[in-house]
Amino acid sequence: MNDTTLLPDRTPQRVRHALRFRELEVRQVQRITPHLVRVTLGGDALEGFTSPGFDDHAKLFFPDETTGALTLPAAGPDGPVWPEGRKPTMRDYTPRRFDAATQTLEIDFALHRAGPATRWAEQATIGQRIGVGGPRGSFMVPTDFDWHLLIGDDTALPAISRRLAELPKGARAVVLAEVDSVADHVDLPSAADVDITWVHRDGADAGMPPLLAALHAARLPTGDFHAWIGCESSQAKALRAHLVDECRANPKWVRASGYWRAGTAATHDSHDD
Repeated sequence: MNDTTLLPDRTPQRVRHALRFRELEVRQVQRITPHLVRVTLGGDALEGFTSPGFDDHAKLFFPDETTGALTLPAAGPDGPVWPEGRKPTMRDYTPRRFDAATQTLEIDFALHRAGPATRWAEQATIGQRIGVGGPRGSFMVPTDFDWHLLIGDDTALPAISRRLAELPKGARAVVLAEVDSVADHVDLPSAADVDITWVHRDGADAGMPPLLAALHAARLPTGDFHAWIGCESSQAKALRAHLVDECRANPKWVRASGYWRAGTAATHDSHDD
């Protein structure tokens, strides 16, 4: 459909939140799959925490790997204010689940590259401290599309899980999820009608990125749809281009994020219009 004046108003809405920084304690550590560790954080500092958007990002502040010291900024009028010379390692993660009643927050760590976040998650034990900032804002996507397309690798599983959980009965979703092997599958419960295709890196054709190959092969439903993509940055860009150019997706209804970039640390790219 090329005449956008005839389209229903399904414009996603941006919501801003007050900037806060919290020092939290590890309450539980679970090895969910060979490449996924779930860390549950808790503490009174979670009072007032909010994360209404399924692909929200919170900033994690890791303790110094040598001294164990944890440094957090203060919230200034223009953003974080850091103690001079004391900026810690930081990474963006999607809050998988927040429970206001128990004041706990779940964060899933995909374990692949041996960076500081992976090293911390692999050694995390009950009682350790970590910092959390944000989310600073949320991107609220309506659910009243004819169907929904969710594409991502391990790093996107928390966001995919949250989106499927919030889709109502009667909604329809197609999921393309890339993991190492069948041992890395996770449960993705939903009230919606969901078709999940697991894409395995261990059997991928080297001639094309795994998720792009899966999208080329997929038989997609008809009707208006919202597409969400979260994976390696160059692959996210290629997936978006295929949806817009070949599948005739409405560019305003495609949200593509590079959750990481091959060969580069601590990146998060947006490939939206």
